Amino acid sequence: MYISGSRRRLILIVLCLSTLVLVIDNMVLTVAVPPLSADLGADDRDIQWILDSYILAFAGLLLTSGSLSDRFGRRRVMVIGLALFGAASLAAACAADPVQLITARVVMGVGGALIMPSTLSILITLFDERERRKALTAWSAVAMAGLVGGPVLGGALIAWFWWGAVFVINVPIAALAIVAALRLMPESKGPWRKPDPLGMILSTSGMTALVWAIIELPAYGPTHPVTAAAAALAVIALTAFVLWELRCAHPMVPLGLFRDRTFSGGSLSLTLVQIGNGGLLLVLTQYLQYVLGLTPTQAGLVFIPMAVASLACNALGARLGGRIGARPQIVTGLAVMAAGFGLLAATAPERGLVLPLAGLLLLGAGGGTAMPAAIAALMGRVPAEHAGVGSALNDTIQQMGAALGVAALGSVLAAGYTAAMPVTAADTARRSIGDGLATARLTGDATLAQAAREAFTTAMSSAFAISAAGVLAAAVLALIVLRGGKEAGAPRPAAPADAPERELATATHS
Repeated sequence: MYISGSRRRLILIVLCLSTLVLVIDNMVLTVAVPPLSADLGADDRDIQWILDSYILAFAGLLLTSGSLSDRFGRRRVMVIGLALFGAASLAAACAADPVQLITARVVMGVGGALIMPSTLSILITLFDERERRKALTAWSAVAMAGLVGGPVLGGALIAWFWWGAVFVINVPIAALAIVAALRLMPESKGPWRKPDPLGMILSTSGMTALVWAIIELPAYGPTHPVTAAAAALAVIALTAFVLWELRCAHPMVPLGLFRDRTFSGGSLSLTLVQIGNGGLLLVLTQYLQYVLGLTPTQAGLVFIPMAVASLACNALGARLGGRIGARPQIVTGLAVMAAGFGLLAATAPERGLVLPLAGLLLLGAGGGTAMPAAIAALMGRVPAEHAGVGSALNDTIQQMGAALGVAALGSVLAAGYTAAMPVTAADTARRSIGDGLATARLTGDATLAQAAREAFTTAMSSAFAISAAGVLAAAVLALIVLRGGKEAGAPRPAAPADAPERELATATHS
């Protein structure tokens, strides 16, 4: 059916709102950790699961939800996800203990897994090749605005209200997106194909076990029975999933996409970038608050240059993308991001905010240039009948990179902090900077507090140096693997000749 340009723009706003609610939620929670842990009596382990339970549910269900959206309707699945996300956000705001909050976060992860693949798949099926790059740029710009604006909003909400307000803000956004989607957005599906229940079970169990193993790695190490069992289950389930998908007549995931060098190269580059980005906000907000003594609101405001630079470079990239192709944009943007992480690695308290602000400015400019181009090139290779699961593949790749980044950088940060602390300090003070400063306050030991701040700064520098190396590796990979010129962003291939139906997608009003 024909959809006018003005209506497509309104639908794009709905898709951006749906994405915004997910991004804002993850970011505002980073600045809510100190007051939340104090109010609920949450220890470090509780905080880890409050943050990671969402990722566990989200990453584990992405591929399945993408397949469900192709089969049952992308709008329908997105609306169900928004309803779940909004209701669980309200429950999280009312949580009275860590267990209740963790449970609500799991349900929010399920809702998020239903939302994210649907938004991107609707976008790439609704907009043609001429408009898709601009639409993806707008979508990426909104996501970046939420990424950076989240801590600012979170700090303001905590200052004005209480930590639960960071969850309450999700409810009106989700409700508005649901109403707008039902009124404006046509339903779209992929061609009918037989369900793949075994593929869904294997992918969900394998991805959940893999994320679980990554989460537990910093706490227990690779040889602990919990970590080893989760890793073994992940390997067995995901290997069985790949073997099954290769022989299944109607696979849930088109693994043939990875034969395309643009898709596979873009995927691996995005993974490396997300590994580098994984712990950025969580690490830096701790530095700004614990080491420099900024309030949550002030810490959030520090990220504004990153948002401004990202939005400006998003707009510039949209104009240049069709002329120079994806590869130059991606490589240049990633190199700039690596320089930004390098500046953050050189940050020290005596230098104040100069280096953090400059580093975040470069990260925003590089990310705004590279990420939309990488996603556009990757998604441009996905056939429309697989738009939902193709979008889920993209999301899964990035989530796995982010989870690996959080685990790896968290491990580096924790080990580096402990190693840099004086051996004479109490064990509790050597666990984390929060514990170190708390112990110093209780004992009135100013020397211990200073040692904790210096130890955290040293550990943070090591973590950001690793991030710089990861993003630089992604730039080299993109330069080697991605096709040159405009070919990297060429239109997605047509449906295979043996597809159950010749139509790439169907769209009907409901």
